[in-house]
Amino acid sequence: MHPKVLIVGTVPYNTKSTSRAFDAYFHYWEKENIAQIFSNTKKPCKGHCGTLCQITDQRVLQCWMGRKVDTCTFFYYEELEDEWTDSDLEVGSERAEAAYRIGRKHTSLTHLARGLLWRKRFWCTEKLNRWLDDFNPDCVFLAFSDDYFIPQIALYVAKRFNVPIVSCIGDDYYFNVEKTPNPFYHLYKATYRSLINKVLAWPGSAMYISDKIRDKYNSEFGLDGETVYLASTIQRKPFKIIDIDHPVITYFGNIRMGRNNSLNDIGVALGKINHNYILEIYSNEKDEVYYSVFQDKGNVRFMGSVPYTQVQKRMAESDINIIVEGFAPEDINLSRYSLSTKAADALASGASILTYGSLESGIIDYMRTTGASMVCTEKNLLVECIQRLLSDQDLQREYYDQAIVMTEEHHNRRASCTVSENVINKAISKMKQGDK
Repeated sequence: MHPKVLIVGTVPYNTKSTSRAFDAYFHYWEKENIAQIFSNTKKPCKGHCGTLCQITDQRVLQCWMGRKVDTCTFFYYEELEDEWTDSDLEVGSERAEAAYRIGRKHTSLTHLARGLLWRKRFWCTEKLNRWLDDFNPDCVFLAFSDDYFIPQIALYVAKRFNVPIVSCIGDDYYFNVEKTPNPFYHLYKATYRSLINKVLAWPGSAMYISDKIRDKYNSEFGLDGETVYLASTIQRKPFKIIDIDHPVITYFGNIRMGRNNSLNDIGVALGKINHNYILEIYSNEKDEVYYSVFQDKGNVRFMGSVPYTQVQKRMAESDINIIVEGFAPEDINLSRYSLSTKAADALASGASILTYGSLESGIIDYMRTTGASMVCTEKNLLVECIQRLLSDQDLQREYYDQAIVMTEEHHNRRASCTVSENVINKAISKMKQGDK
């Protein structure tokens, strides 16, 4: 049996859509030994957590306004649906939904406002503490966030049970500081960094999405964390030459952080090669600001959101799967260490891969090192790179074979779960011995 782990994160852990990255850490864990506290507004679906506690901004705000409501809602595995069918907010009122749309922008003011909202700890109720006591965690697993309340809850639970915190660090929220005269930003960043200092000073360890971010945080905070590469559940299709007459070219994922502009670049390049070539973009994005850039672009088609089962199906039908990042300095700062499930999925799919973005972005640099993708880092080379990928059948085969190697070496779910288990067990053992 594995130790009892309480995940504290924004989005509930499931295996088929959002937060399935956790599958690389806990796939083989017993459900009764994993619980989660999360703040997303939707009802979770079945995953690997036996029980979950939801605390939302809306309910915390109602308490702040003097209303008597339960800030915590509890869910149990048996009563959950098998899969999320969409990503719409389910918050009960248009006013609340509008507020959540504002909060999604992640500005310094929204962070500070949420910090004030959660400061009185309306979430810390007798019901929550009884739920925590019933679960009795051996370790807290903190899915890093750029908000205050997720780390605050993790620290509260760790102190209550005197257990270690294992931080899951995939984005550089701590070191990434913008050059701006905005006083609200600097107030937010200073208070956020002060909180993270307390979290990482608490006994525990860390898991990282890449070696690059691992080395930075281990060195700065004296941690002994390990890199745990994300895995994929997509089944590899047999090798197939790209259909140059009607190629299926797809992108799945977030279109923010300049990715929408990079996707547009690819669409323009496709139009220059063949006006009938289409780039299909599948994304949960609801804000028209980001997907409106695709309007009137003949070679780009925004398909919207589809369930993860449909993502897997369409990916299996694809000739080319796209990975992109934005080129603007602010976008590169946010993606410098990122290595999302897109890399694991693309490598596992069996489709050819086109990667486009700056080498300063983590996933672009990583895909270059795999030798399993056509990587383009300059806009004026896109047409040439795409034409070579389309026409060179030997290169397509080379990429396919190398993707198998990289999937086995880096994106092997059993190997990743073994590393995760070792990190957690080591942190628990050191805590019991009184070491950091």
